[in-house]
Amino acid sequence: MTDVLARSTADTAAAVADLDAWWRAANYLAAGQIYLVDNPLLSVPLAPGHIKRRLIGHWGSVPGITLTYAHLNRVIARRRQPMLFVCGPGHGAAGLNAAAWLEGSYSERHPQVAQDAAGMRELFRRFSFPAGVPSHASPHLPGSIHEGGELGYSLAHATGAALDNPDLVVACVIGDGEAETGALATSWHAPLFLNRTTDGVVLPILHLNGYKIANPALLARIPRADLDALLIGHGWEPRHVIGSEPAEVHGRYMQVLDEVFDRIAEIRDDARRGLAPDNPRWPMIVLSTPKGWTGPAQVDGAPVEGSFRSHQVPLAGVRENPEHRALLEQWLRSYRPERLFGPDGAPAARIRALNPPEELRMSANPVAHGRTQIDLRLPDVSDHVVAVARPGVAIGEATRVLGRYLRDALVANPHDLLFFSPDEHISNRLDAVLEVTGRRWQAERRPDDDRLSPGGRVFEVLSEQLCQGWLEGYLLTGRHGLFSTYEAFAHIVDSMVVQHAKWLHTAAGYPWREPVPSLNYLITSHVWRQDHNGASHQDPGFIDHVLSKRPEVSRVYLPPDANCLLHVTDHCLRSRGRVNVVVAGKQPALQYLTDEQARWQCATGLGVWRWASSDSGGDTDVVLACAGDVPTQETLAAAALLRELVPELAVRVVNVVDLARLFPPDRHPHGIGDDVYAQIFTASCPVIFAFHGYPWLIHQLTYRRPGHDRMHVRGFRDNGTTTTPFQMCAMNGIDRYHLAFAALERVPGLGDRIGYLRDRLLGLADDAHAYACREGVDPPEITNWVWPGGVS
Repeated sequence: MTDVLARSTADTAAAVADLDAWWRAANYLAAGQIYLVDNPLLSVPLAPGHIKRRLIGHWGSVPGITLTYAHLNRVIARRRQPMLFVCGPGHGAAGLNAAAWLEGSYSERHPQVAQDAAGMRELFRRFSFPAGVPSHASPHLPGSIHEGGELGYSLAHATGAALDNPDLVVACVIGDGEAETGALATSWHAPLFLNRTTDGVVLPILHLNGYKIANPALLARIPRADLDALLIGHGWEPRHVIGSEPAEVHGRYMQVLDEVFDRIAEIRDDARRGLAPDNPRWPMIVLSTPKGWTGPAQVDGAPVEGSFRSHQVPLAGVRENPEHRALLEQWLRSYRPERLFGPDGAPAARIRALNPPEELRMSANPVAHGRTQIDLRLPDVSDHVVAVARPGVAIGEATRVLGRYLRDALVANPHDLLFFSPDEHISNRLDAVLEVTGRRWQAERRPDDDRLSPGGRVFEVLSEQLCQGWLEGYLLTGRHGLFSTYEAFAHIVDSMVVQHAKWLHTAAGYPWREPVPSLNYLITSHVWRQDHNGASHQDPGFIDHVLSKRPEVSRVYLPPDANCLLHVTDHCLRSRGRVNVVVAGKQPALQYLTDEQARWQCATGLGVWRWASSDSGGDTDVVLACAGDVPTQETLAAAALLRELVPELAVRVVNVVDLARLFPPDRHPHGIGDDVYAQIFTASCPVIFAFHGYPWLIHQLTYRRPGHDRMHVRGFRDNGTTTTPFQMCAMNGIDRYHLAFAALERVPGLGDRIGYLRDRLLGLADDAHAYACREGVDPPEITNWVWPGGVS
């Protein structure tokens, strides 16, 4: 027995020594990236010319990241456990670059950064350097799906990555600064949605190093019992690793990780055997180590290690200040690099021995590079279209029609398609999906609950950030999804879509990353039909925001009816590497295009609606253009009024589905040339454009077009309140009466008739307003209006 204990102790000591060596190697490489441009192995005394002229990076979180990475590698190697590493403090990317270089995957993806002295020098030089790589965990980093530039989304991304990945463990390092964000705070709810049988495991590792950039971290300063109570209340079972002596911390971390993975295996085994509750407490780790650990203890008499002063660059002015340079050299040599790397700069054998094999390396996990994705098997759009015998007569609910298509898509793809919504799935008329699945829910269920299910494919939680974060994690690991939300509140994820769009654009530059399925938004309950909720729910600006992003990535679609919505959504679900925003109303509305017409309209992105136009016999007098379902109806009603009032007027009706078509081709890949633009909008006629959103967006898209001075755009002018649907249009000037008058104002040759026409149209507008104020609804001639028929 004594011999067994002695061998066990010796084995533990050897494991600690090996882990410590790997950790020191990673820390050395991370510090070298921040400071060095040459002399990577410290072969000669450090000189000013070896130091970068501009020091950029974040050291403070690196030691905790590299420590965790080393210990997870031990678990992976021993248990053959596929694992993904999500790093919330992504500004600690120097540590992640170091880990990927030690594992060899960095050199495989970037051959110029080989595992030798020259490659190490290049690893150092290019970090936070012009024509190099960023200081965050951007797409250049093998194994990364989370850049960590904007804090708050790591745990949501980790949860999304785990969904439908039952063999995967997603380790998520959460910085104590990030833990103060609202998005991270709500992400602790993950256990209430993760299915212990069909999903992977999320392992949060809350790193309490005590400080943010200039202040203490809140969770590091509350009593441990209070912190545990917070985490336990969210469904986690926290286990602590605390210390500042490396050997003690290594030993404790090994023990805790063994306990954690034993507990994970127990939970999974119970699930397979149908034992225990649906929502067990999942283990997590609270790691408490000093900020800037192993770095300079003091600089110029002020504490650095264990202080906020180590957050970024602990030693400044190293080229100019000999004392600081000597401190840097002392710091770097404290890792004993001569024992960690061979004379050629390659990692020593004991370092390489700790790396998991091939695709078990976290930096080589194919899930992180989009290499495990499959295409969706989508239903035929033609099986779901609304029958349109005559345009503008039949009534349909666009999103309800779409719901039946999505239901069938889910049946065909039961393990690769999810739907996310902030408690609005049924409100947005997508309830047909719930005929074949339920809402994901692991908490208590009561008899009167509506279709809650531990394995549901609809995720509803009243947090747009959580919906988006889950979906992003799901997409970045190769699966497909749709996020439906009210238009005004899509702005809640403005910064998240920015980060995701940047990731997609940058990732496209690395051929070893496969393009991942697109981020698809269904924006409904939109500005023109939020008349019952009032001004707080009326803001169409999300489309402006998205179209301001990289043209290679951003797309905005405004289908005018159900059949166009079907074709647009089918296209978006098949696409890769895009941010697609689809804006569609959910209320009953007129339907215009047959299946084939809608297919053509969506494929071309815009076009002349000949059946609604009256200019087939010769020159065009005025163009009525529209984008959006409500503006389309009002435009058609205006065209019908003009036929009635001025039958000789040659009116062209143009509908735009794909807003990017309005760009010139040098500004967006969907843009059309000036010759095609002029064929559609004419070369000389006034254009009255009724637009779903803020009018200046159309001007921004078309300002370089010939005849832009003839473009008169009407859209949402931020005039909103609780009123009727038609009065919302009238308040903002996109109603049929004001559109018709705007056209007549700009057509020459009407002479004295213009006064009569003006009075007639504005009188009708006043009558509609008076009726609404008296009756509380719009008049029958508005609500019952249909296209009068007759194709020109």
